[in-house]
Amino acid sequence: MLTFVLLAGLFGLLIGSFLNVCIYRWPRDLSVVRPRSACIECEHQIAWYDNIPLLSYALLKGRCRHCQAKIHWRYPVVEFMTALCFAYMVHRHGVSLAAAKYCIFAALQIGLIFSDLDTLLLPDEFTLGGTVIGLALSPFTPVPDQIFSSLFALAAFPLTARWASFADSAFGAALPAATLWLLGWIFEKVRKKEGLGFGDVKMIAMIGAFLGIQGALLTVILGSLAGSILGLAYIKLTKQDAATFQLPFASFLGLAALIVALRL
Repeated sequence: MLTFVLLAGLFGLLIGSFLNVCIYRWPRDLSVVRPRSACIECEHQIAWYDNIPLLSYALLKGRCRHCQAKIHWRYPVVEFMTALCFAYMVHRHGVSLAAAKYCIFAALQIGLIFSDLDTLLLPDEFTLGGTVIGLALSPFTPVPDQIFSSLFALAAFPLTARWASFADSAFGAALPAATLWLLGWIFEKVRKKEGLGFGDVKMIAMIGAFLGIQGALLTVILGSLAGSILGLAYIKLTKQDAATFQLPFASFLGLAALIVALRL
């Protein structure tokens, strides 16, 4: 089992390296296929031996080989977080489709966390694409709550196991997202300013598609608490204007979603 956990961690490093490309390019409407990765300062293409996850960053001491510009700390952090999550999911769920599902989920959350921190944007490739993946996997890996399918059973319309899981996934995506959108709409009408971006709504739909309605609601609660406490502390420490400061709320949602998924 240890061998599979280590292999999952190594695979997570590779996925983390690709996530870094997505995090930088997707919010800027750039292709993740072409051109090859290059230093954003001197635009010199990065050789393969300077693009080995974690190792290259350490050997280069966090600087570009050619212009000595600092390499953003995000790159090794994303790679390490992804490797850690992949290894943990295989350790917890074994070599299974469930482990693959939660590895994908973790990669999506990490991508969204750092996209939000970097640009305050949540690419549809992560949110809408993730929702589709969550729905597609639900018939084969049960969603961890059965609220909607239980209602069908009580109404004398029992569903097969696969359709029940798909229904719980779809219900988990739709209801929390619609509720969050409604709350944001009410806030905007009352306060006359946008309180919640539609990207956050799509992100919650994706989380619900993977974790079901209970997981999505728990994510919103934990993310809101963390955002309120840590966000307020950051504003106070940095003496920001609370009225104009744009809180990266999706980053807190992503961290909360990871915590919820790690406990399933």
